[in-house]
Amino acid sequence: MPMAEDQPTPSQAMPETVAIRRPKPTLSAPAIDPMRPSRSADELADAPTKINVTDVDFFYGPKQALFGIDLVVPEKCVTAFIGPSGCGKSTLLRCMNRMNDMIDEARVKGSLTLDGQDIYAPRVDVVELRKRVGMVFQKSNPFPKSIFENVAYGPRVAGERNKARLYEITERCLRHAALWDEVKDRLDDSALALSGGQQQRLCIARALATEPQVLLMDEPASALDPASTSRIEDLIFELKEQYTIVIVTHNMQQAARVSDQTAFFFEGKLIEAGPTTDLFTNPKKRQTEDYITGRFG
Repeated sequence: MPMAEDQPTPSQAMPETVAIRRPKPTLSAPAIDPMRPSRSADELADAPTKINVTDVDFFYGPKQALFGIDLVVPEKCVTAFIGPSGCGKSTLLRCMNRMNDMIDEARVKGSLTLDGQDIYAPRVDVVELRKRVGMVFQKSNPFPKSIFENVAYGPRVAGERNKARLYEITERCLRHAALWDEVKDRLDDSALALSGGQQQRLCIARALATEPQVLLMDEPASALDPASTSRIEDLIFELKEQYTIVIVTHNMQQAARVSDQTAFFFEGKLIEAGPTTDLFTNPKKRQTEDYITGRFG
């Protein structure tokens, strides 16, 4: 029986379409640096609480920036805040030494305690609080003074006048900031003549000069070259033996390299917090996994 004119012959039939499956890109979390071992979950659990954040909301005027934050910052550990821009990391950091007090219409609800004492209690001396909770900013900001006078500034304001004592403090803090060997022969030179990485370490030394218990760092290496960044990270790892450190960073690799505990923020909420090794290798929340593996953010 002849085929209909509109029916293709076998030789004319269209080949079967074969779907091509392309492999999905491999996504992985940042690697933990074995040369800088972080505190274990048991060590974090056993560490005394230095700062306790309980049900904290924060507002810039009518705009709410933080929603019900609960977080424990262990003593003599490094806690890293990660998350996309505008998620509330720096806002919470500045709550810890009341830097947000300088912003009109800013207000905080909830509780933040330092060694069990309410940071926002009416009788708290804010100047004294900021001596105990030092701050290092994203952009190095040395004073237009000598290297020596930059470090000695805080102790001078506090009333220290003994030159020998000021020199002792300056040397100790510059050593702690891994800068002494580079500047010991030019302490009278302008701090502004230092390189960017040296200026940031000088700012760390200046913060240490007031003998703080806590050091807050708001992206301290974001403007530095890789070599200077590595020096800052080595310094953070060494300083945690004596200080409680809280660092804000956009660099997840940096958080994995230097921190003991990591807290992930998104849109003003704390999504997940825990030991750095656990959070980067076995996050509990899907949103955390998507962020640290680069699926969003």
